[in-house]
Amino acid sequence: MFTKLSLAELSGLLQRRDTSAREVTQAFLDRIQHLDGKVGSYLTVDPEKSLAQADAAQALLDAGGSQPLTGVPIAIKDNISTDGMRTTCASKVLEDYVPPYDATVVSKLQQAGVVNLGKTNLDEFAMGTSCENSALGVTRNPWDLDRSPGGSSGGSAACVAGELAPASLGSDTGGSIRLPASFCGIVGFKPTYGRVSRYGLVAFGSSLDQIGPMTRTVEDAALLAEAISGHDPLDSTSLPEPPISAREVKSGTLKGLRLAVPREMLEGEVEPGVREVFEQVCQTARAEGATVEEVSIPAIKFGVTTYYIIAPAEASSNLGRYDGIRYGSRLDGNGHVGMVAKTRGELFGHEVKARIMIGTYALSAGYYDAYYLRAQKVRALMAQEFESKFAEYDLVLSPVSPVVAFRLGELNDPLALKLLDVCTIPANMGGFPAISLNGGFSSGLPVGVQLMGPVLSDERLLQAAYALEQALPAAAFRAPQFA
Repeated sequence: MFTKLSLAELSGLLQRRDTSAREVTQAFLDRIQHLDGKVGSYLTVDPEKSLAQADAAQALLDAGGSQPLTGVPIAIKDNISTDGMRTTCASKVLEDYVPPYDATVVSKLQQAGVVNLGKTNLDEFAMGTSCENSALGVTRNPWDLDRSPGGSSGGSAACVAGELAPASLGSDTGGSIRLPASFCGIVGFKPTYGRVSRYGLVAFGSSLDQIGPMTRTVEDAALLAEAISGHDPLDSTSLPEPPISAREVKSGTLKGLRLAVPREMLEGEVEPGVREVFEQVCQTARAEGATVEEVSIPAIKFGVTTYYIIAPAEASSNLGRYDGIRYGSRLDGNGHVGMVAKTRGELFGHEVKARIMIGTYALSAGYYDAYYLRAQKVRALMAQEFESKFAEYDLVLSPVSPVVAFRLGELNDPLALKLLDVCTIPANMGGFPAISLNGGFSSGLPVGVQLMGPVLSDERLLQAAYALEQALPAAAFRAPQFA
């Protein structure tokens, strides 16, 4: 019973003392033990530690000092540091690494009395679109175990969809929260860049990365966002803003909203079923009183190319710290250079090495201006074009992905995988908040729709997403039957 409830519903039970934090946590641990072997969403689970946290949360509840999410369990993507628990980034380089500190978001959750169920699988160092790049195992989509859950936060999405956690944390560099949310039929929210601290998030693309919630409902996403957001002096890019407020999330309406639909996000290889679901969502929004108009944002067509210069360039710098000397795994080699070369050459996966090489090339003398500098100019142009639309429209509405979840191993072309990010990349380029929620189904598989707003419009975006969720019958969370 507990595994079928939302964060808000579990919170209500716990606050009323209708159940205990230990009972709720144990229910999810039992389901993980019974079913996660089929899904592969978790890399590390420590039942003893989880139950100890549940007992500590119960003490807070009994003492009357609890917060809204006290006693509720969630899962955490395994590129977010957890003191005393493995943080592997799904890489052999960090396979046995145990951080000596917590990420800020983890500290905030602990202060709120949230229970950590475990660490979830991802594409290695969050570099991928399918969760097939993990060096530690494949994660499967609970809607169809032969299909991908999306990436890179595939484990975080799959555990929520499969009722193996009521919610999870993911990270989003170019769509890594929203695309898995779309493939798995859940809600995925990427806040405004800087509203959630990146301290303790293993860096991939530092100007793009953002931690966010993956949940069953928009209300749950707002509750979790409120718990993890707010200014953090440990993160130099953290905005001096208060936490995202969940208080008014249910007060929003679509009536009177002006929604822009970029035609560039509907071009290309958009599956007919995805297009049909999206058109139905647009009709629903109009029926609820919103104005939905097609617009042109030309820079979108350069988004994938631009992203795959900037993100690898930042990755090539960030991943230079994995040398086998300071922490992480080490392979013996001939001298210092040989040891570093062997460690990096044999322990990094193919996709990680490819992105390091692309990024290093783009930053090298003679090519910096031609590639990296030009990409940054296009990024600024894209952000400017979106901001000009936000001057006319409240939000941007689009599909999340041009396709539904594909079969594992089906997309072997790296370019085809990267092109799936065409609708999600702009939010990271401009630092805009964006949210994915389930719009319907095509051939029995979820189809996500995305709302994107201007910088610092997180609360308004969540209100609009909640109103759209209430208007869409398909947006109500449904658990796939895979047991």
